[in-house]
Amino acid sequence: MKRWMRYIVMGAALAISAVAVSDFGQMMSDMKQDTTPAESVEAEQPATERIRLERVEFDNLGEFDFAQTNGMVTTYGRVETRGFMDAFLKSCESILKMDPEAAYGPNLLKSTVADWQAPCRDLTEGLDENWLGGYFNLYRVYDGTEDEGLFTGYYEPLLRGSFEQTDTYNVPLYAVPNDMMKIDLGRFSEDYEGETVRARIDEEGNVVPYFNRADIDGGALDSENAEVLIWVDDAVDAFFLQIQGSGVVSLEDGTRVRIGYADQNGRPYFAIGRELIERGVLTRENVSLQTIRAWLNENPQEASAVMQMNPSYVFFRILEDVDGPLGAQGVSLTPEYSLAVDRTLYAYGMPVLIEAEDPLRPATRKFRRLMVAQDTGGAIRGPVRGDVFWGAGERAERKAGQMKSRGRMWVFLPKTLNVPNRMRTGE
Repeated sequence: MKRWMRYIVMGAALAISAVAVSDFGQMMSDMKQDTTPAESVEAEQPATERIRLERVEFDNLGEFDFAQTNGMVTTYGRVETRGFMDAFLKSCESILKMDPEAAYGPNLLKSTVADWQAPCRDLTEGLDENWLGGYFNLYRVYDGTEDEGLFTGYYEPLLRGSFEQTDTYNVPLYAVPNDMMKIDLGRFSEDYEGETVRARIDEEGNVVPYFNRADIDGGALDSENAEVLIWVDDAVDAFFLQIQGSGVVSLEDGTRVRIGYADQNGRPYFAIGRELIERGVLTRENVSLQTIRAWLNENPQEASAVMQMNPSYVFFRILEDVDGPLGAQGVSLTPEYSLAVDRTLYAYGMPVLIEAEDPLRPATRKFRRLMVAQDTGGAIRGPVRGDVFWGAGERAERKAGQMKSRGRMWVFLPKTLNVPNRMRTGE
């Protein structure tokens, strides 16, 4: 409570200058969470202090041939790469439009746009078999002294809906309310640089936190302040849509409407799977998207109250002329080749090699991919941490819901970057 009081006092200065909020650059950044309980207590050190990088020679990865094999054979086993080109070119299209001298990515490595444009230009002119080794250095990632971390998954859900409210379609998906302010606390003090809050002005003229999920479900938003983009037929589906951040709504005439994250109410995310474990209805071993959804559907009288324990609420926008959901980089995601990473550590467009337990056969099979960092999420924190985008449909939902995999990762950084000594293993 003390933290919010400090925010409210600082935000009061903005009461006379409320601004409309439509920050696409933070798409899904506050909301795409895994639905599993935390694996451990919060680390004592921030991720920027824990990350360590170990230089690995390309010879250790074996031969690499996109065109002939759609993969590479490494000392760790075969790595699938067939979708990497499509994903990386999407990132390059965005990067090549930027100012070469501008800073790019987190301050940790102090890279510029130019560092990432060089490999993009060469790739768009034709792929050479030595392209990766020619432009990038390869580093194995450690979280302190540990080289294993958690990899989860997300997907694009399919819902049924209508542009008109009916007895069947009565669950709203809202656009960003025009009375919600986004307050940048860094403007008031350097101590709060990078911190933002969402707020509103109440009936008495006070700046207060924006409505939580229970408020909104209870009708706190009126038609003057919040437009309903589309109505869907299932509250549980709408809840999971907010967790995933984007999805497709199928209308009765067969038309499909893609919607994506526009903003969030600023409230903290709470994983309801944790609550169901505490109640004893699920266990740490069987909690997943599927088991949480099943419990909510089987217990409709309790479902609303449980979902409202998560005060975070997502607002959407209709996406047009895109071939998939948009990630935080602003490019459409490629199934099984787009990865969400910790944005405080890594730049979007960075190639990433991961090896993790297969979500459906974790004991017997490995999932290996050369992927591209194109997204982020509120629960994606730490050096060895990733969220795999699996695509749309039942198979994608099943894999995303089951993925709680231990794994390792390697990152490809432009050779023009100097990795600080404090980030190197052994330093």
